[in-house]
Amino acid sequence: MKTSPFKTNYGQDSRMEFGVKKKRRYEGVEKFIIKMKKIQEEAKVVLEKVQEEIKKYANRKREEVNKYKVEDLVIFSIKDLKYQMVGRRMEKLTERFVGPYKVKKIVSANIIELKLPSTIRIYLVVNISRIHRYIGQVEGQRKGQPALVITKGEEE
Repeated sequence: MKTSPFKTNYGQDSRMEFGVKKKRRYEGVEKFIIKMKKIQEEAKVVLEKVQEEIKKYANRKREEVNKYKVEDLVIFSIKDLKYQMVGRRMEKLTERFVGPYKVKKIVSANIIELKLPSTIRIYLVVNISRIHRYIGQVEGQRKGQPALVITKGEEE
C-alpha cells in the first residue's frame, strides 16, 4: 500500500492552494465512504503486521523472570564491575561472570535481588539481563588448576 498519511486519513491528496472553498453537494459520498473504509482496513492490517514484527525482534533477548526462583543459583555479569577490578589482571583475561550467587527475592518481571558478598560493592537489585542460570560442573570435570609438570628437573 503506497499512500500518504494525509490520503489515508482524508481520502484525497492534500491541496496546497489557499482559495475559498465553494459550498457544494458531493454526489459520490457512498463511494468515498467505501473507499475510506477500504484504505483504513488495509492500513490497519499493515500496521498490525509491522507491530508483530517489531514485537518479535524486541522480545528476542528478553527472558522471563518465571525461569528464576528464590534460592536458585545464578552467575552475575561483571560488565558494570570493571572499575572495581582495576589492577587485578588484563581485562581480556578477566572472567565475564562471577558467582554462583543465590536469588534472594524476585522484585518484578525483570528485576531480581541477589545475595551478594560484601566485597562486591554494588546494589543488590539487578536486571535479569545481567544474570544467567548457574550450571554446575560436569561430573569428572577438574575444579582447580592442574598440578605443575616437572620435566627434566624443571617446573613448568
